[in-house]
Amino acid sequence: MPKRPVRALIASLGLVAVLAASTLLIGVASAGQDRAVLLQSYIWRNPNPAFGGMSAIDFADDGVTFVAVSDRATLWRGQMRRDAQGRITEIVTSGPTRLHDRRGNPLGLLSGDSEGVALAPDGSVFISFEGVPRVSLYTKDDGPGKLLPRPLAFQTMPLNGALESLAADPHGALYTMPERSGDRATPFPVWRYKGGEWTQPFSIPREGDWLPTGADFGPDGRFYLLERDFWGLLGFRSRVQVFDISGDRISGGEVLFQTTAGMHDNLEGLSVWRDDSGAIRLTMVSDDNFSVFQRTEIVEYRISH
Repeated sequence: MPKRPVRALIASLGLVAVLAASTLLIGVASAGQDRAVLLQSYIWRNPNPAFGGMSAIDFADDGVTFVAVSDRATLWRGQMRRDAQGRITEIVTSGPTRLHDRRGNPLGLLSGDSEGVALAPDGSVFISFEGVPRVSLYTKDDGPGKLLPRPLAFQTMPLNGALESLAADPHGALYTMPERSGDRATPFPVWRYKGGEWTQPFSIPREGDWLPTGADFGPDGRFYLLERDFWGLLGFRSRVQVFDISGDRISGGEVLFQTTAGMHDNLEGLSVWRDDSGAIRLTMVSDDNFSVFQRTEIVEYRISH
């Protein structure tokens, strides 16, 4: 998501401070929340001037082929090449492709604040937007976006706190939620698109300053939620929770990992998949805000049992 200039500057300075502060500020996942083990942090670089601001990622079942979106309305397809241990060695991409509105016009700065992505089995993509809150279907990357219905609640969401995450369940239903709920006492409403209409079957309790930034359904059918907590000069904390959804009910909320401030960059996108060993992996991507002080980071954790 685009940050206000002052906040972006503070975040950038914070990351510089984190790097300079050495191991005092760089930690491991919090004790007692060790179900997910860090495998790798890979810095993704690309010379294309449009590269940056990565806000969402989704893998095909192979854990190699992926689609990612930047919050400046570009879509990137590619492959993550891996070694024998499954570690990323190279990222190869095509594109970027500029996203268009339903009339075929290139999206602008406000209308093009793309934040979430869900890859359909046929290769088409659903994308959620924050600046003008909505979800659109792209059957062709460079084609017009097919706008899904917009509930009144979408139209009244805050400008910089709307539809940050998007996930598709095993049956094809879409789930999205705003980044902000209004205040600390208000839970985050989860919206579901099924049968051609949106409903809001449940909410997720809000805890402290944790805000949702990405979501996905895993191969186990469970709902995984990526959250961040901004600590000013110290940078960002990150965590992933997992929930069980049954009909109109959600339960769980188990924290799989939780980092100290500055361990990772500004993680915003999450994809959950199963590797060749049968383990579930969490792959996340960071939004560098197009700042020289930040980085586009691919972070992978493996869930242990």
